[in-house]
Amino acid sequence: MLSRSLRTGVRYCSAAASNGLVEMNMCTAINEGMKEALASNKKSVLFGEDVAFGGVFRCAAGLREEFGDDRVFNTPVNEQGLIAFGVGLCIAGYDVIAEIQFADYIFPAFDQIVNEVAKYRYRAASNWDVGGLVIRAPCSAVGHGSMYHSQSVESYFAHCPGLTIVVPRGPYQAKGLMRAAVKKRDPVLFFEPKVLYRNAVGMVPEEPYEIEIGKADIVREGTDITMIGWGTQVQRMIDAATEAEKFGYSIEVIDLQSIVPWDVETVTASVKKTGRCIITHEAPITNGFGAELSSSIQERCFLHLEAPIQRVCGYDTHFPLAFEEFYLPSVPRLVESIEKTMKF
Repeated sequence: MLSRSLRTGVRYCSAAASNGLVEMNMCTAINEGMKEALASNKKSVLFGEDVAFGGVFRCAAGLREEFGDDRVFNTPVNEQGLIAFGVGLCIAGYDVIAEIQFADYIFPAFDQIVNEVAKYRYRAASNWDVGGLVIRAPCSAVGHGSMYHSQSVESYFAHCPGLTIVVPRGPYQAKGLMRAAVKKRDPVLFFEPKVLYRNAVGMVPEEPYEIEIGKADIVREGTDITMIGWGTQVQRMIDAATEAEKFGYSIEVIDLQSIVPWDVETVTASVKKTGRCIITHEAPITNGFGAELSSSIQERCFLHLEAPIQRVCGYDTHFPLAFEEFYLPSVPRLVESIEKTMKF
């Protein structure tokens, strides 16, 4: 079940109006980030299925009218083809933002992403690359998406060297990470939790800014347990930490922001401080990215741990429709894990 704050509208920044800040949701923030990218480089393009009409979630609304249909345009329903087209444009010197309409439909493009996009610089001995490519994809649960519109696919690609993977949790992060992704000279997979498009609302600077990719954000400081997640799961962690506070537990909440690369230093310093760790994500638990985090943390923090590292994740089954609330790593499941860890 989605946290109450997600259902009613999340505010990650101060709601007080300030000079240079504008309140917007995550959809608008992504739109602003892409607008800045297109405005700053005439050799940049945005394309994907229905993108010319604003996209199925309207993240690209108004961009074709502002920049022209030679720079913002539709593609056929051909995920493999549109990524291959993006590879060719990048080699020719363009910067490309390519949208996969749903992350669930990225798999037809898997070969292009892992065998062309990820490997191009390496196989060309750095003489050519596709570093100007950003692949956007709406991901994760939305409340009614079932198995073909709800998947979290990040771990499939985290295994492949050469890719950067970013997952924002709100509007401020989305705009800043989008600018950083566009400027980064490595291909980036930019996964956008679609339930946050309208629900995550906050104050965002009007001027361009960047958030460093590979740097985690300590959203809430604590002393008893380090809780790690990304995307939609961040608000669930905050809600669980607030609930756990009633029992006297102090939870440190960390948003990785990018999982490749991930911020080893910030995470390990936090776990050494608290001595306990819970990792949470919507993707199934087996071979999810939480397994990599758990292994790496155990290697670096073993002598500091007071309890086994816990993972609170999706189950090893297909994403359900009628029983979505029981599948998700919900606030009650997180609180249960907190109690189990503290009582170990």
